[in-house]
Amino acid sequence: MIWSFLKIAVFLVAVAALTLGATYLVENGEGIRIAVAGMEFTLGPLQTALAALSVFVLVWLLLRVLGLLSAVLHFINGDETAVSRYFDRNRERKGYEALAEGMMAVASGEGRVALAKAAKAEKYLGRPELTNLLSAQAAEAAGDTRKATEVYRRLLADQRTRFVGVQGLMKQKLAEGDAATALKLAEKAYALKPRHEGVQDTLLRLQSEKGDWKGARDVLGTKLKQGLLPRDVHRRRDALLALQEAKGVLAEGASIEAREAAIAANKASPDLIPAAVMAAEAYIAKGDTKHATRLLLKAWEAQPHPELAAAFAAIAPDETAAERAKRFEPLLKLRADAEETRLLRAELAIAAEDFPAARRALGDLAETHPTARALTLMAAVERGEGADDAVVRGWLARALGASRGPQWVCENCHNIQAEWGPVCDNCGGFDTLSWREPPGGGVPLANRAEMLPLIVGTPRPPPDALDPLPVPVPAAPMPMPTETEILTERLRRDPLAEPDAVALARGMAPKK
Repeated sequence: MIWSFLKIAVFLVAVAALTLGATYLVENGEGIRIAVAGMEFTLGPLQTALAALSVFVLVWLLLRVLGLLSAVLHFINGDETAVSRYFDRNRERKGYEALAEGMMAVASGEGRVALAKAAKAEKYLGRPELTNLLSAQAAEAAGDTRKATEVYRRLLADQRTRFVGVQGLMKQKLAEGDAATALKLAEKAYALKPRHEGVQDTLLRLQSEKGDWKGARDVLGTKLKQGLLPRDVHRRRDALLALQEAKGVLAEGASIEAREAAIAANKASPDLIPAAVMAAEAYIAKGDTKHATRLLLKAWEAQPHPELAAAFAAIAPDETAAERAKRFEPLLKLRADAEETRLLRAELAIAAEDFPAARRALGDLAETHPTARALTLMAAVERGEGADDAVVRGWLARALGASRGPQWVCENCHNIQAEWGPVCDNCGGFDTLSWREPPGGGVPLANRAEMLPLIVGTPRPPPDALDPLPVPVPAAPMPMPTETEILTERLRRDPLAEPDAVALARGMAPKK
């Protein structure tokens, strides 16, 4: 659009300049006198300019005729394509000019102009591998998806342009939301060019969304061979894909294969918490508690996590509270200052009814980092030490609106998931979930306002506010709920409750 305007403007300026120059020559210039063979010619200024222009045109025509005569002479001497090449040069020049203008139009977003230039280039060049690609891009720029699809299908017929056609159709299906067809086209494009990074990323994402973990591991291996992934990143991502593959095998009932796959995933990435938990469960199922204990200790040293503690407890599910506290001591010594370690120590102490030890383990967490879990444990400690009900209810009231602490959070979109997965449920990011506290403290209890009357009780109206008219006899007042009922109701309403909070709710009996 701008280029066309500039050409028109330059043409108008040139015409105006020539007109002004001719007018000046007619009014002020002097003529010229030419003497040839005893004859004399007198030309005025304007006639001189016209004569010069005519000479220029005649010279150009003479050169064109000489070029044609040269082509004819070559044809007579045996060059059968000499004349056709002479005419094709002009057509190619026009065709490539149209092709260049069409590419510029696509880059500037002028879809309709680009379609016209593509048609012109196809007319002059006869090179479909070039003009079809321009036509497809021009159709997409113009919003004509049907035309683009038609052109991409024509590209499939030529071996040189087959990959471009498959890739174009794949992008169209992705834009339409047809993931199943896009996956098939991505696999075809990957077969044609396995080293294409963009196709690799698209295929890996589609395979992860579908659950084709084996295929995703193959693509990941190709990226490693090409040097597109650092070796440590590949090791971690391959481990989490192997973990998901093991879960699929477990769902099909092949427990032995799932155990081996989980153990292999943990060996590849010992700091991957879900892999450590699943591998420990596999060892426990085999009766190998020694290896289960060893790998859980190693994972806890890398990052303390409630799921690791739950798996460690599952090694000896029938032990007493005192025996469990003693068996957990090697685990608690690894990261003694970590918040998760302090919370776990407090929970074990509460289970053993050693409430002063639980208070010492919590320390100042209720003030420095008041999460729902820390405040709930403080309520349990106060209850165990015989504090008033008002004090216990105060801690529980604070816990309802407090931060939920670390959760599985996506690094890209900050989406919070109840369970870990290799792909974010919201944005589809691969290997983006990390165990950390989300901005703003995460998802608070959705119905904490409805829970407050249950915690603090419903105040009775003052005597002067009662209606003096006769009223029906009220029913017996609802008894004050115990802490067990409060936590049980809270966990029923909150689907993301932690397993340790459930155990606390079940184990906190009302004080007699």
